[in-house]
Formats: sequence, C-alpha cells, structure tokens
Amino acid sequence: MLSIGDLSKRTGVKVPTIRYYEQMGLLEEADRTEGNQRRYDQRDLERLTFIRHGRDLGLEISAIRELIALSQHKEEPCAHADRIAADHLSAVRLKIEKLRKLEQELARIVSRCDGGHSIEECYVIRALSDHGLCGSEH
Repeated sequence: MLSIGDLSKRTGVKVPTIRYYEQMGLLEEADRTEGNQRRYDQRDLERLTFIRHGRDLGLEISAIRELIALSQHKEEPCAHADRIAADHLSAVRLKIEKLRKLEQELARIVSRCDGGHSIEECYVIRALSDHGLCGSEH
C-alpha cells in the first residue's frame, strides 16, 4: 500500500492533483487507515499513471474519463478509443498550424526591426498597434 506522498513521488503527480482526480471520479476514493490517511494500491498507481500520461499528451479530462470507462470493457472493439485519439490528433495538428503561422508572422515583424530606432519608429511597436501591417492572417 502507498501513501498519497509515495503515490505522488512514483507518478510525478502532485498531491493536490491526486486529491482533485479523486474528487473528479477519475481515481476511486482511496481506502483510509484508522488515522484517516489515504492508502493506494497497484491498481491506483496504474490508473494514475494512465491519467498522467493522457494529460502529458494533452488529452482533456473528459477524454481521459471516456478512455478509463472504455478500458473497463476489455472485450469491446477499440474504435471509440481510436476516435478519441484521432480527434485529439486533429486538434493538435490544427494548433501546430496556427503556431507555425504565428512563428512566421513574428519572424517577419522581428526581421523588420534592428533595434537601432527609437520606440516611435520601432516596427515591432507599430505592427502590434496596426494589424494592417501584418503580412498574413494569424
């Protein structure tokens, strides 16, 4: 059995986050000792590791909740789990595309300014003040 501190150390999840996941129902409420300390077993460790990895991949709590529910039905087809992952991948790709556009625009703005002008003549300041100076939509 693991204390909440031990579980935290083994998974890299902070204690308040573990309590939050319990409140959210992602982790089952821990057994308690006579001194009212939480105690976790291997199954809890595995579940928290699953949650942590999902969060590291950027999955929303709702998606993790669905994946946990799906994982309880070992014989079911995995099409729904695949759909959750594919939807998340699409969202990540969209974010990456937006970030690329931001990168290009920022690089363009920075390249127009060499830092040798007064603030009044600074292209960075002017571009932020006038969206019309942007080279593209971002």
